[in-house]
Amino acid sequence: MPYTLADILPSVTASFGSDLPGPLALAPNRDVVVLLIDGLGAELLARHPDIAPTLTARITTTLTAGFPATTATSLSSLALGAPCATHGIIGYSFALPDTGGMRLFNALRWRFDSATGDDAREAFPPETAQPRTSLLQDLAARGVEVHYVVPEYQIRSGLTRASFRASGTLHPAATLDEVRTGILEVACHPGTGSRFAYAYFPDLDSTGHLYGPESPEALAVLRDIDAFAADLLTGLPDTCTLLITGDHGMIHADHVVDLDARTELHRDIRLIAGEARVRHIYLDRPGARADVLARWTAELAADARVVSREQALDEHWFGPTPPDPVIAARVGDLLAVASGRTVLVRPEHEPLESAMVGHHGAWTPDEQLVPLISSR
Repeated sequence: MPYTLADILPSVTASFGSDLPGPLALAPNRDVVVLLIDGLGAELLARHPDIAPTLTARITTTLTAGFPATTATSLSSLALGAPCATHGIIGYSFALPDTGGMRLFNALRWRFDSATGDDAREAFPPETAQPRTSLLQDLAARGVEVHYVVPEYQIRSGLTRASFRASGTLHPAATLDEVRTGILEVACHPGTGSRFAYAYFPDLDSTGHLYGPESPEALAVLRDIDAFAADLLTGLPDTCTLLITGDHGMIHADHVVDLDARTELHRDIRLIAGEARVRHIYLDRPGARADVLARWTAELAADARVVSREQALDEHWFGPTPPDPVIAARVGDLLAVASGRTVLVRPEHEPLESAMVGHHGAWTPDEQLVPLISSR
């Protein structure tokens, strides 16, 4: 079986002496830092080794992000060591059937209705939305100091509270220089006690969304990340293992389908969630399922694969273990996964997302495959 993002932290905890199996067989070390570069796809590196020679030379294996290949899901899978069928953060956005009816929930921003809607942290507490213990909490319970090298806002975000859960020392970091400083603050200490740090850098993803994943702008960010990695490795002590990975890759959208303009697709539909590469479709009434499935399949025959919730779960799209009823209810009655480089946009309801050039979420290698890069 291929390794996944969910295998990284079980392997880290095993290297610190836990009883959990460590599929990646990491060598023990005093400290470990996992740096997640948002949008760092393995296929992107494979096509541009000249731009990222340091990262490319230190790839130890290739992982799959898991479905859907999107940040909220991937970060949760990383922190919890489990796919989204287990942890329940099943996409960029999905419907919550128990919030006074049915309401769209944006998991990345932890907001209702849209990425800029009402703050959902009080009405949908992160700690109950995702109640599983994180592997960072397991490390802390074993006496490993937990640190975060992330933009300051993330430490209080709903997604961090839901999935990472463990308290820890914050090293605010919004730039590559700040990420380097934070990682070295974690790694360069005289004590014998172990430390674990989660570090994050978002700019490759945000630039890829705006201009395309292989645009001059995005490749310039990749070049900067590689130079940062080369510099960091020169200062990193041997007592610290640095692991670098991504949460997903990205495709350049070549064909746009405007769902808002196709009125036939909205008959018997209560809500459309997800993102442009993976849509969750929720019905007004269960009896409409067959008609809506046939309608969406015919309308999007050249652009997407449309299946029922039951088929997606039977085929283990969200992970090998069946979800519990609460998580299963979050999945759309139907799912539409864009094919090729198609995107299923909603410019009236999602103007910012619909204007993006780069997208991710679906099954292509460009979206699914991420590298695991090691300092050792």
